[in-house]
Amino acid sequence: MRRKIVAGNWKMNTTPVEGVELARDIVAGRNTVCEPVDFIVAPPFTHLSEVMKTVRGSGVAVAAQNCASEAKGAYTGEVSADMIASLGVEYVILGHSERRQYYGEDSGILNKKMRQALDNGLIPIYCVGEKLAEREKNEHFNIVKAQIEEVVFNLSGEQFRNIIIAYEPVWAIGTGKTATAEQAQEMHAHIRGILKGKFGDAAQETPILYGGSCNPSNAKELFFKEDVDGGLIGGASLKADDFLTIGRRFCE
Repeated sequence: MRRKIVAGNWKMNTTPVEGVELARDIVAGRNTVCEPVDFIVAPPFTHLSEVMKTVRGSGVAVAAQNCASEAKGAYTGEVSADMIASLGVEYVILGHSERRQYYGEDSGILNKKMRQALDNGLIPIYCVGEKLAEREKNEHFNIVKAQIEEVVFNLSGEQFRNIIIAYEPVWAIGTGKTATAEQAQEMHAHIRGILKGKFGDAAQETPILYGGSCNPSNAKELFFKEDVDGGLIGGASLKADDFLTIGRRFCE
């Protein structure tokens, strides 16, 4: 049985005080959600350390939202995977659509970040997904396939067992358009098939999260699809009750 994961990407939201309060509220409600569900929170770099202290021993894990492509050096403003791991953080989000779109992160950069993450014992949550124009041209399957082949296929079998995939239908985020549970399952099954072609049966154990505006209203329908193993949650992760409610959908 694959892990069930609800990961909250806080993006550029919350001050350190607000982030600790949010983490504390999530920890307080964790025992209201069935055990098989794993919770991960991804605060901004400024409060990774304090959030780590807040969730320690609670069963709630912490992710960084990004890491540098280099190990160390004259890279002003960057945060290395080693720095992140030194705090006890377990996960890092890589290849998020916003990083690809706004900061020009391509497969070359993401390969370097993936190596840095894995070399420092972090578990990457690797994001893939297509834009609206790409879906409208019926290129969505090829786009996602390329994003996987150009980065994930460079991993060894052992490394592959330590990653999580997140599918982001970029066209359904903040556009007013909505991806159906059937569309999510279709792409998740496509992704699992690509992974199986390279890594064999190990692909059956890889969690694939849905990252397209998942909320308490649509989570149950999404999570009960065969290849949807949880969510990479944006806005709904900024309210503890909504975030926990999304996790409860696995228990219903």
